[in-house]
Order: sequence, then C-alpha cells, then structure tokens
Amino acid sequence: MATSDFPDLQPSVGKAAAQPRITLLTMLRLGLFQMSLGIMSILTLGVLNRVLIDGLAVPAVVAAGAIAMHQFVAPARVWFGQLSDTKKLLGLHRTGYVWLGAVIFTLVSFLAVQATWGLGNSMAAAGGWSWTAQVAGWTGLLALLFATYGVALSSSSTPFAAMLVDVSEEEERSKLVGVVWSMLMVGIVIGAIVSGSLLQQLEADAPLELLRPSIDRLFIIVPLLVIVLALLGTAGIERRFSRFSSRTTMPEREDQISLGRALKVLTASRQTGLFFSFLLVMTMSLFMQEPVLEPYGGQVFGMSYSDTTRLNAFWGMGTLIGLSITGFLIVPKLGKQRTAKLGCVLVAGCFLLIILSGFTANEALLKSAVFLFGLASGVTTTGAISMMLDLTAAETAGTFIGAWGLSQALARAIAVVAGGSVLSLGKVVFPTNLTLAYSLVFFLQAVGMLVAVWFLSRVNIQEFRDNSRQAIAAILQQELD
Repeated sequence: MATSDFPDLQPSVGKAAAQPRITLLTMLRLGLFQMSLGIMSILTLGVLNRVLIDGLAVPAVVAAGAIAMHQFVAPARVWFGQLSDTKKLLGLHRTGYVWLGAVIFTLVSFLAVQATWGLGNSMAAAGGWSWTAQVAGWTGLLALLFATYGVALSSSSTPFAAMLVDVSEEEERSKLVGVVWSMLMVGIVIGAIVSGSLLQQLEADAPLELLRPSIDRLFIIVPLLVIVLALLGTAGIERRFSRFSSRTTMPEREDQISLGRALKVLTASRQTGLFFSFLLVMTMSLFMQEPVLEPYGGQVFGMSYSDTTRLNAFWGMGTLIGLSITGFLIVPKLGKQRTAKLGCVLVAGCFLLIILSGFTANEALLKSAVFLFGLASGVTTTGAISMMLDLTAAETAGTFIGAWGLSQALARAIAVVAGGSVLSLGKVVFPTNLTLAYSLVFFLQAVGMLVAVWFLSRVNIQEFRDNSRQAIAAILQQELD
C-alpha cells in the first residue's frame, strides 16, 4: 500500500457536511463534565487535605504523599486513551468510559474519607502520630484509594478529551476549549464555596467529631451531583456529533491498533517529542508558584491568611477571563500556535512583575500582577490545549490525548516539588533576604516559559500529520502482508 493511497486523516468535505456542527449550547453542556472535575478537585485536594493535616495532625509530607498518588498513576492515561480508540463501552467509544470512570472516582472519594477516619482512630489509639502497624495500614489504604481515584479519573477524563476531538472541526476547537475549560474554573469556584463553611469550622478548631457527619454528607451529595453533571454533559453528544467513524480508516476493525502499534504511531514523528517537551516545560513553569505564592504574600508583604487566600481569587478571575476571551477573539486572529507563544511571553512578564512587587513592597502591584498572571495563563492554556486537540491522529486520538495528559500530570507533580525545593535553596543562598529567595522561584518560572516558547517554535503540525499518516499506513500494510 502506497502512502499516497492512504486516506487523509482529516474528514473529507462530503463527510464533514453530513455531520451536524456543535453549537455554543453543546459546548456548554460538555463543559458541565469539566465543571464536575473542578468541584471534585476542591473536595479531594482541599477539604481532605485540610482534614488530614489540620484536623488529624497527620504530617504534611505523609498527607501530601498519599494524595499525590493520584498523579503518579498518570501513565494509565495513555492506556485508557488507546482503549477508548479501539474498544467500545456501552456501544460508544468515549461516553461509556466517561460515565464508568465518573461513577468509580466519586465512589472512591467517599471511601477515602472513611479511610481518613480510620487513620484518625488508629492515631488516637496510638496517642498521636507514630508509625504503628495500624497507622501504617490505614495510611497505605489511603494511598491505594487515591491511586485508584487517579486511575478512575484517567479512565474518564482522557476519553472525554478525545471526544472533544471527535465532535469538533479544527476551526471550532479554540472556542470549545475556551468554553469547556472556563467551566472547569467555574467548578473550582463552586467547590470552594460549597466547602468553605467546613474549612472555616476547621479553622475555628471545631471538634472533628462534630464535623464528621457534615463532611460525610458533603462527600455523598457532591459526588452524586458530579455523576448527574457527567450524564447531563455528555449524554447523546457522541452519538450525534462524533466524526470518529468518518475520520478513521478502520472503524470496524478494533484489533488493528493495539497499544503497541498506537505507541509506534505516537513516536513516529519528532513533533510528538517536541510538543510533549513543550507541555512539560510550560506546565512546570506555570505551576511552580502553587506552593510558593501564598507564603510569599505572608512572609514578604506581611499579608494575613485571608488576604493571601484571596490571591487565588485574583488568579482565578484572570484565568477565567483569559480562557473565555482567547478562544473567541485571540485565536481566530493569531492562530493557535502564535496565541500559545504570546501567552508564554506574557506569563514570563507577569512573573517579573511579581518579583518587582516584592522589591517595592507594593501589595497592590502584587494583586494586579497575580490577576494579569491568571489572564496570561488563560491565553497560554487555550492556545496550548487547542493545539493539543489538533495534534492527534484519528485512529489513535485517545492515545495522543493520554500522552499529552501524562505530560501535564507529570509536570504538575514535579512543579509542586520543584517550587518548594527551589524556595528552600533560595533561603539557603539568600538567608537574610526573603524577597531574593522567593524571586529565584519566579525568575526560573519566567525562564522556563521562554524555554517553552523555544520548543513550541519547532512544532510543525503538518509534519506531524504527514508522519502519523505514514506510520498508520505502514501498520495497515503489515496487516495486509
């Protein structure tokens, strides 16, 4: 089989015309699932983390390690993406995995709360934190549950992102990304509001025994709401809008693209490595500030806990605006790649403003810089994710989405550790100047963003498509031989 005989990976005009286009209302419906993920992230990373550290006095490193297990299983994203490419569930390639994963990760979140109470009881029996057999057992179970949570989340979120590729045309994706990821931020805000009263009670040192029924109830009601949102957000959309069958050259031959063959397609182009590296560096540079920004406000500016917490609101509002406007206004004018580059440069400039605010002790400048950082983050995210959805081959869309998700998950995990580590190093190097110590983190983030631009400048989408087309053609030829 000659490469010239191989059908183009993009849908033909005739096929595309036979498929209805997604509307803004459909985009908002799809965003309901992302909103549910935002709500769940607050419950698991916010409420449970606070209960473990503040309520039960579990060492922070142990609590963080157990919760971080959901990130360390990120390689499962590639497998689940490939599975959704080749094996239908409930008669569909994507939706069945989204629903099943949502049911499992919400159930596991409730079980994790029960394991948290078990850990608390074992610590009470031991008279506090000590590495007894019971404490170790409950800690291990909690880590296992978070690993299971991460696997279920991968089995749901990766096919969902692949579905976004299936149901959209290239020119629609920046708008789709803007809407869907804006809904993620809305979910985070809703989750924060819902859990806010509980956190206030924890801060007021309310006995955990009195809070336990409320927390249990929260982890019953909210997960049920998440399941409802997942169903409302995706029901019927794949069946009506999916272009998977018209884009793939082998829709009815599920045995053709095994995981091994999918990985061959994944690695067929150097563009895959370049874009993977871009996502890794960009995401790390974006999130190294997570464990650092609030302490920066407290130690350098003397801000209260409530004031430093509000920095997240400035960042979140900026991000939400950036996500909302970029897909509709900036990407159509600049294109996805140039938009991502612009966002990276703007983020680097914002980090320099954050550094300047420290040296001038200007709290208003800090808040403005954090808001602008959120705005620039929204621009970067929309451009990068829009490119990510384009950088897929039809037959292995889920596998590629899984690889991009793996890059981002690894980067988030590394970023949190790196941010704290660089700050610790900064305090050793500059023991008498906290502003310089914190500035070291922000400066490295700015440099990282420029390195990300360097990688992005070398990404060529057309070369990627040509290489992927040739790789799939070669696999088909091997089957015929």
